[in-house]
Amino acid sequence: MTTADRTHADHDLFAAPPPIDERTRTRLHARLAAEADRAGILDVAYRTLDTPVGSLLLAATGEGLVRVAYAREDHQKVLEQLAAGVSPRVLRAPARLDAAAREIEEYFTGRRHLFDLPLDLRLARGFRRTVLSRLTGIGYGTTASYAAVAEAAGSPRAVRAVGTACATNPLPIVVPCHRVVRSDGTIGQYVGGVEVKRTLLSLETTP
Repeated sequence: MTTADRTHADHDLFAAPPPIDERTRTRLHARLAAEADRAGILDVAYRTLDTPVGSLLLAATGEGLVRVAYAREDHQKVLEQLAAGVSPRVLRAPARLDAAAREIEEYFTGRRHLFDLPLDLRLARGFRRTVLSRLTGIGYGTTASYAAVAEAAGSPRAVRAVGTACATNPLPIVVPCHRVVRSDGTIGQYVGGVEVKRTLLSLETTP
């Protein structure tokens, strides 16, 4: 091999690889996610979903849906929190979220009034978790006051704590904290914003 040939070979060795088209990149990523899931090393799978109230981040562990986050919560920050609080093995793997995405889409089109998904409530502890377990009992198209939820949770005076539990609900929409309103009938605050809360309540009460 001549000096020129060796120089050319060295250049080829360190040259940047050819770009991968988006379709190939998507296929390779899907294969990686599937292999990780089969190997049992995919602890938190996530995807995003476009909805009438903006982009939602959906995340699930092997136990069930663990997080639903609005764009205003900063999806990247939420993923970092999941990596720190659940497991660093977080990967975009839409297939695990297919059922959740389908049910949420059905909810927004008025075809679903009750979610039927396995939930992982590990991000809510103590009284907050007790509150969330009561929220699923508030029926579609109805509301309950913070005071009523506090009483149902066994602590009638813990109205403010109920508000905190709703504000930190890791699974909004699916666990319907938007159905909790103030005793005077005003809708109160919401993790997705007051307008989003109003939209959800309107969706559920419009024929």
